[in-house]
Amino acid sequence: MDIKTKDDFLQFIKQIEQKKGYKKPIAFGVAVLDKGQLNTEKTLQARFAHINFEQNYGSAAILLESFMQKGQEIDFNSSEFVGVLEEKDIDFALACFEPFKDEEGHLNIDVLKAAKKHFKANEFAFVCLFEDKEPRSVESVYLKLYLLSSKKAPLRSLNLNGAFGLLANVAWSDDKPIELEYLRKNELELKFSKTYPKIDFVDKFPRFLAHIIPEDNTRVLDTAKVRMGASLAAGTTIMPGAAYVNFNAGTTGACMVEGRISSSVVVGEGSDVGGGASILGVLSGTSGNAISVGKACLLGANSVTGIPLGDNCIVDAGIAVLEGTKIALKDKDELAKLNPNFSFDKELYKGLELANLNGLHFRMNSQTGQIIVALNKKAVKLNEALH
Repeated sequence: MDIKTKDDFLQFIKQIEQKKGYKKPIAFGVAVLDKGQLNTEKTLQARFAHINFEQNYGSAAILLESFMQKGQEIDFNSSEFVGVLEEKDIDFALACFEPFKDEEGHLNIDVLKAAKKHFKANEFAFVCLFEDKEPRSVESVYLKLYLLSSKKAPLRSLNLNGAFGLLANVAWSDDKPIELEYLRKNELELKFSKTYPKIDFVDKFPRFLAHIIPEDNTRVLDTAKVRMGASLAAGTTIMPGAAYVNFNAGTTGACMVEGRISSSVVVGEGSDVGGGASILGVLSGTSGNAISVGKACLLGANSVTGIPLGDNCIVDAGIAVLEGTKIALKDKDELAKLNPNFSFDKELYKGLELANLNGLHFRMNSQTGQIIVALNKKAVKLNEALH
């Protein structure tokens, strides 16, 4: 179809979307791929400069049509599609976008122009998700990690089951993945020629800052402390030392993080994760229950939290509040006012029974060792100058 006007473009999109079986993707993007050094067909990493989530369906239709026009079958009943882009696919799409060529702000067009400029065979792919099911490719895993880290999709909202099995364990050198087997096979030559790469770490996941540009008021003081797939809200500070934020975890507002935010943990605005504090993840003692920490909470240095906390809670330094921890209750009437839907009718509770309640202060009786929960009478406020 010869597309000269925006009406022509819209009509063409309508024709594509009316094809039998066609399905709009929920997310898509164009990725540049890092392939294996030995297995040159294997994708080790996918980089997206712009991703789309529940938007820009016309751009997706054009790119899908480019594959269909050259006879490539697309299974719209599948949860995802990954197609290696040829230069003629990019040319086709840019020709379809001709009516918009003089307009600014069309990021998908800018992506295609950049792909055209830097094109190399087998290095660019069009990746789209039709359903949020277990990922089936490295490319779709990376698309989901980008959706989380760019805050397009909320934490814990995407299916990442099986992602570990799809990603290769590789050596990372200046954010480039290198097959471990390649290093083994070429160790002698690389070392004797003094070209052995500087290995920064070995893992399946890259680092957050290798892919994501944070907000101006977000600070990450050590690149090793945040894994790709984490989400950092504006104003969050990640200190060096014991701090760490895993994938599918992070903050929803400005926070101070000097401890560990494990996978699937979400920390609310204004909270302070103290030095060496640890919030347990779904694989580390929470019976598979994902933990959320509410707004304006304080986790003291070297404390351990294994239950979800509501707003304005404190866990004192050095103590562990776990699902089975026996906790004595104080300030029953005051806590009941803050949590009217909870019945404070016992003197002793297990930690999990107190999950998601507001205004709790967990501390230890220094004489008996008994863990006590009482009304939090302290206001947790971050230093605004630091966030």
